[in-house]
Amino acid sequence: MSALGVLLALVLAQRTARIAKLNTAQVWNLCILSLFAALVTQRLLLVAVNLGDLRRHPQWMLALAMIHHPLLAATGALTGAGTALWYVRTKRLPLTSTADALAAPLALGLAFEQIGALLAGSGYGIEAGTGITARWAVTYTNPLAGRWSGTPLGIPLHPVQAYTALAFLALSILLLLWLPRLRQKGDEFGLWLLGTGVTVYITELWRDSEGRGALLGGALDGPQIAAILMVLAGGFVLLERKPPQSNHEAAHD
Repeated sequence: MSALGVLLALVLAQRTARIAKLNTAQVWNLCILSLFAALVTQRLLLVAVNLGDLRRHPQWMLALAMIHHPLLAATGALTGAGTALWYVRTKRLPLTSTADALAAPLALGLAFEQIGALLAGSGYGIEAGTGITARWAVTYTNPLAGRWSGTPLGIPLHPVQAYTALAFLALSILLLLWLPRLRQKGDEFGLWLLGTGVTVYITELWRDSEGRGALLGGALDGPQIAAILMVLAGGFVLLERKPPQSNHEAAHD
């Protein structure tokens, strides 16, 4: 499902690049390079952390793709963003327009990634308990979910991955409709930062906090801290910016 999300995001990025009046081939290359850098960095981190075990059991290398963790996601995101920024500067692409073009595809890719997490039991939710929420609770029974993600088996859980996927899908549609109507460059990316931050912060309330870090006595977890920073960054990007003055206007003043 993650791979399908990547493919659909790449196709959508070609459309959004044309709307933003960018070179579609360069946007394609940017996406491929960023994705490759993120995947390689994540797997190298896993190898470094588990080097002793992998030396004793080399065949476990084949299972590294099944492991998911917030630290891996953060590492991949930072590496991918850094690679994208390097490519933008190297090819002299307009930074704000490129970020705007990538906003909707990023949201779409994240939506499918969360659908995959739901099917695999990764990033599982808290116990649903009884009542109305139990009607749509998900119960995992496959031992592989417990082995690779630590998912509780036989217990009804909130399908928080589905909540997150629906939110990201709605965000992607909103951004796609908004892109041709931008007031100023960068607003699309600012909305993505804002929407993603709000989505992550709220859905973390239903996600099991195991292995996600804790702050303020457990009041916030690691992804929520990142979500707050994204909301602040999104608000800053969305600030109204004055257009540069022309020589005629400057002389008149």
